[in-house]
Amino acid sequence: MTPDEFRAHAHELVDWMADYLAQAGNRPITSTAAPGDIRARLPAVPPDVGEPFSAIFRDFEQLIVPGMTHWNHPGWFAYFPANSSPPSILAEMLTATMGAQCMSWNTSPAATELEQVVMDWLRQLSGLPDTFTGVIQDTASTATLVAIISARERARARAGTSDAQLTLYASGESHSSIAKAVRLAGLGAGALRVVPVDDVFALQPAALRAMIEADRAAGMVPACVVATVGTTSSTAVDPLPAIGEIARRNDLWFHVDAAYAGSAALLPECRHHFAGLEQADSYVFNPHKWLMTNFDCTAYYVRDVPLLLRACSISPEYLRTAHDAQVVNFRDWGIQLGRRFRALKLWFVLRSYGADGLRAMLRKHIEYAVTFRAMVEREPGFEVMAPSPFGLVCFRHHPAHLADGAELDRHNERLLARINASRRVYLTHTTLAGRYAIRMAIGQWQTSAEDVTTAWDLVREAAAAA
Repeated sequence: MTPDEFRAHAHELVDWMADYLAQAGNRPITSTAAPGDIRARLPAVPPDVGEPFSAIFRDFEQLIVPGMTHWNHPGWFAYFPANSSPPSILAEMLTATMGAQCMSWNTSPAATELEQVVMDWLRQLSGLPDTFTGVIQDTASTATLVAIISARERARARAGTSDAQLTLYASGESHSSIAKAVRLAGLGAGALRVVPVDDVFALQPAALRAMIEADRAAGMVPACVVATVGTTSSTAVDPLPAIGEIARRNDLWFHVDAAYAGSAALLPECRHHFAGLEQADSYVFNPHKWLMTNFDCTAYYVRDVPLLLRACSISPEYLRTAHDAQVVNFRDWGIQLGRRFRALKLWFVLRSYGADGLRAMLRKHIEYAVTFRAMVEREPGFEVMAPSPFGLVCFRHHPAHLADGAELDRHNERLLARINASRRVYLTHTTLAGRYAIRMAIGQWQTSAEDVTTAWDLVREAAAAA
């Protein structure tokens, strides 16, 4: 493809991209494809001769797009938001065009130094103390693994042996990436202690304290506790001040996971949910969820950078440069050696919207959640299932003739299937205290009050047809 051909095709693609963003709400939000449908329409062997771009793009439109789930749809209320705003998309185009490998300062000085700047901007916007230093990871799962590896190394060093039987603690509502990280860190699934939660699904400090004491009495070495601000199922908020104090008294690494809810720390009125965060050893949240920055872009903050480097740094001769003593090499701050230029899109977003624009979006989504929750609470036969501190409402339909149990769960499962069958909105489910709950996660950047009302109308219609 010549530069002139590239230019022509790029203009064509940008026109398609702009139309897609403008008209995403007109598309069915989910695909009707059955397993294997799309694969069956694709050639089983690669082409011997290059094909014209027009043919490739035609197949993209006809084969790929109809098989996609449209996360940018304003009716997206599933899982958590994964926003992809225009400034972020444009930055990704530039990143792909330059094709830089940003593993160290020497491989792209501007990428490293911009990442340092934007991570400090984000620290300031989030109200974090300047004792935290940030790095961009690909996902919160990777950041959590880095935190647990750091906790492992510190605990083994303090125990004076690599054979110490370490234990780690997280609530039963914590993200599955924590259990996975414990296994990947070589500690074994049995090292993770699942701490009970209270009636609002937050970790119980007294139970945590008792479990630590029991493990220590049994000869174990308690190493880490993970608290969550905004759990995946219900956005519960663990009591950080109490957990942080327990961690300090027992010499545990204290990691805070706010993958979804961390963006809300930009709002002064939400800052109380993060009280006690200053005690943490590490903290993670995802700008690629609720802060207009497309996947992947995870903000990971640590207080003890030298310990992080001891856990993750490897410096073979072929990577050493004359500047290493003066600069940061982010390849040593995580799992990956190779690194994309993720800071560019975050920089574009922060400059394009500014703190005021981002806060306005966050407030709008939280207000929509307040409105939706009020509609659920007013409607006979419906009930909310958990507090709603951010943009998520968990609820269910509970007709008077159904007792709380398996049949009520099946009823709500069928209800959710009818709602999603419209392909105008998309909601997901979870279980809370063993009960089936429907999740309405509000946070897609193009979602309007009308879209929220449409979702509620579809919920009521599905319930009426039950």
